Amino acid sequence: MMFEVAGIFAGIVLAQISPGPNLMAVSSIALGGGRAPGAIAAAGIATGVFIWSILFAFGIGAVLKAFPQAITAMRLLGGGYLIYLGLRALRTAFVPSAKKPAQERTEMPAGEAYRRGFFVVMTNPKAALMWVAISMYLASLSLSKLQFLAIGIGASASAMIIYGTYALIFSTGIAMRAYARFFRVIEGSFGAVFGAIGAKVLVDGIRELRV
Repeated sequence: MMFEVAGIFAGIVLAQISPGPNLMAVSSIALGGGRAPGAIAAAGIATGVFIWSILFAFGIGAVLKAFPQAITAMRLLGGGYLIYLGLRALRTAFVPSAKKPAQERTEMPAGEAYRRGFFVVMTNPKAALMWVAISMYLASLSLSKLQFLAIGIGASASAMIIYGTYALIFSTGIAMRAYARFFRVIEGSFGAVFGAIGAKVLVDGIRELRV
């Protein structure tokens, strides 16, 4: 059993390391606002990961499997939220009054950074589907709720470490100077990627509504 659990946890860590909305959120916040907001966004993501684990430990995975409409709703909400973040980044990139030297930019409030990290992971349908698969697999191993929660705590801790590290990397002096120099290109790229991911998720949700 320990081998199977270790394999699941390794998969979670690899999913957290790979590029996606969580990484995009942390890196954009760290580049634009610095190390502290980036780390706070990472804490929001880690909180969301732990909440997902709690929900699935107490059986929401079976509910989502029985009612796939809930996943469709998440696609619509998650896609809309990512498009919103993309539009904000594009506005920052292309509105002339938005450009300021790095030292004059106002640091993102802690609450906003935390909420952005939290909502990105909580509205990500891929996160829900991943935990559905994990919960179904772990149920076959006859793990207790406490054991499942222990895996959730580990996944949350690894999310904090991984995304906190990303926040540190993207808030270094070199990264911040590059951001100040290529401000519009970087924000425009973030906006385009957020928008593209959000549009795909939203379109997938709309297609599911029509089925």
